[in-house]
Amino acid sequence: MDLLGITALVTGSNRGVGKALVEALLERGASRVYATARDVGAVESLVALAPERVVPLHLDLLDLASIATAADTASDVTLLVNNGAILEFGAGLECERDNILRHLMTNTMGSFDVIRAFAPVLQRNGGGRIVTIMSLQSYAGSSGLDGYSASKAALHSLSQSLRPVLEAQGVTISGVYPGGIDTDMLKGLDAPKSSPRTVAEGTLDGIERDEQDIFPDPVARLLAEIWFADPKRYEELFAKTPDLVAVLDAARADGRLAM
Repeated sequence: MDLLGITALVTGSNRGVGKALVEALLERGASRVYATARDVGAVESLVALAPERVVPLHLDLLDLASIATAADTASDVTLLVNNGAILEFGAGLECERDNILRHLMTNTMGSFDVIRAFAPVLQRNGGGRIVTIMSLQSYAGSSGLDGYSASKAALHSLSQSLRPVLEAQGVTISGVYPGGIDTDMLKGLDAPKSSPRTVAEGTLDGIERDEQDIFPDPVARLLAEIWFADPKRYEELFAKTPDLVAVLDAARADGRLAM
């Protein structure tokens, strides 16, 4: 997909990867970017970058009315980037049930509701692309991230189910599977992390190459090799965080992982 001159919408644009995606889209020549957040005041710095090209827009993943209004307002979108999400730590058998439910309702159902609202918009505009920011946790869960892992796995599966239906409407859908990202969401987690900008640039590179599965950073690409070669080994690594960190440290030491 050629990003020059497109109109895009990015959910969760107020910080982290979402903010970096808006900035990178502007640099690659997008003509308009709808920067969405629950609090539109939080995207003022993005509007200041290009007042004539960045449109602040209220969108709450848990509010169907706000999603519908956003779809009506951003009626010229041809690229939808589903980035908005939450992450709350909590082991599945110990945390409150609502911890798991919040992740599923926000990350899975919220993203699904955005896709469902914008699919007709993309179709009316002659087709387009939906890009959903998933996680390496989509392929295997880690203790303490149970709700987050489950929600991203469900979203991965849902995207696969939607792909043939959307393609029949002229809309392609891609998943992005980053490794750890240096954002507030993972603050305090001791593991290799890529910058939001690295993930944003890698995501846009994958979009321009028309990739269905995008691994946007060095950790993601390294672990994707393990997943494709041996899914059970991948699962075992994520089940034991010290083992996963040891694999990444070894890869960095021998030059296979340049961060």
